[in-house]
Amino acid sequence: MRRLFWGVAAAGTLAGGAILATVAWPVGAVPRPIALVGDPDRGAYLARAAGCIACHTDFERGGAPLAGGVALTTDFGTIRSPNVTPGPAGIGGWNVEDFARAVRQGVSPEGEPYYPAFPYPFYAGFSDQDIADLWAAFQTVPASDAASAPPDMRFPFDQRWGLKLWRALYKHPPFVEPVESRDAAWNRGRALVEGAAHCAACHTPRTALGGRDLSARYAGNDDLPGGEGAPAIDAASLAAGGWDTDALAYALRSGITPEGDVFGGGMGEVVMHGTSWLSDADLQAMAAYLTDPDP
Repeated sequence: MRRLFWGVAAAGTLAGGAILATVAWPVGAVPRPIALVGDPDRGAYLARAAGCIACHTDFERGGAPLAGGVALTTDFGTIRSPNVTPGPAGIGGWNVEDFARAVRQGVSPEGEPYYPAFPYPFYAGFSDQDIADLWAAFQTVPASDAASAPPDMRFPFDQRWGLKLWRALYKHPPFVEPVESRDAAWNRGRALVEGAAHCAACHTPRTALGGRDLSARYAGNDDLPGGEGAPAIDAASLAAGGWDTDALAYALRSGITPEGDVFGGGMGEVVMHGTSWLSDADLQAMAAYLTDPDP
């Protein structure tokens, strides 16, 4: 009995020590100073491509631009997008380095990890100039005093320190590095699809803990928040469905499929508030990348 007692005590001590170590474990890195001058027009374009407008503007309730409040209901709880306007209720107390850390690392100015409903893993490849441009664009948005609602997560997912373990398992670097054997347009499509547009966030299946299953990239996902699903968009599946480069580029502009149907739900919002604002060249590049049978 004494040996059992001390064995249980030792196991409890180790488990407690592991939890304490995880809680105290710092995440992210202090970003290097960014002294570049941002281009707000380019930043606004990148914000459209990255889905910032769609996720942080509650169009359904007539919310102010980037004032947050859009609900995302998941198996782990509900998250509402925060206010990211340049006022006291938003990111008015941040500097560009705080912004860079949040966008590229998924870490708040206080050092706390964000829930991965925020697709920061895809934004990790943004350059300093990208960050400066986005920051300049966000400063042009009228400040809103709308309060950001805290996440309403079920136990144990409400223990934010657990996200540190999640990050260790699932925070993969984005696949945005250029491929030398491909031309500039293909690489531009790769950077948009794998980075800013974060297509894999919806079109790749997830594990039980919400991480992307990289063995089935773009194979579709039938368990999206809100009960929606996203079809497979790997090249073979697109070809089987009658999609070619021109049809896909047109659909990303118009929301109209080759059969004459229209996108609805989440994809309809992606087109309305995101891809429909992109240039024809960028839409063609994205479509060429996705329909390439040998990426």
